[in-house]
Amino acid sequence: MKLGGILLLAFGLSMDAMAVAAARGLSVKRIGMRHVALVAGLFGGFQALMPLIGYLLGSQVGKAIRAWDHWLIFAVLGAIGAKMLWEAFHQDAAEASLPEAEAFGLKVMVMLAVATSIDALAAGFTLPLMGAPLGVSLVSIGVTTALLSVAGLFAGQRFGAALGSRLDAVGGLVLIGIGLKTLYEHLAGFA
Repeated sequence: MKLGGILLLAFGLSMDAMAVAAARGLSVKRIGMRHVALVAGLFGGFQALMPLIGYLLGSQVGKAIRAWDHWLIFAVLGAIGAKMLWEAFHQDAAEASLPEAEAFGLKVMVMLAVATSIDALAAGFTLPLMGAPLGVSLVSIGVTTALLSVAGLFAGQRFGAALGSRLDAVGGLVLIGIGLKTLYEHLAGFA
């Protein structure tokens, strides 16, 4: 997998964290450094950690499933993308009304960081199957998520709740596209 593909994967995986960060932005009148540090550090950190765990698991079974790994990549990324699309149109609007202290509490933020990075765990499983370099992948996913989550935080404060579900939909479509591309390249003999 080349850097462009890794960055697309990172972009797609970061959309749910960005959408959650946008929802957090709704609860503050003024975004401070604490808000930025929490969002970037926790969301970016967990989004980089989970693919590492998935990568380690995927590298253990990669050789055993080499003959049908393209189907697995397609299924995993397609399922994550479909889940993100479904969530984009079935979100609970009540989350936006949390008070700032509750919305940015450490316990809440850690739970949100873990929840938004579960998809990255599953995607990390596919990284060795796609031949993606581990270090570049983890840094790309973590930094992309941190930057886009901070952007989501500010956008949420500025533009409101309508932004969140659109971000999940875009991320879902990107992940489905990567899965389809991988399947097509293998079946057409490019990989």
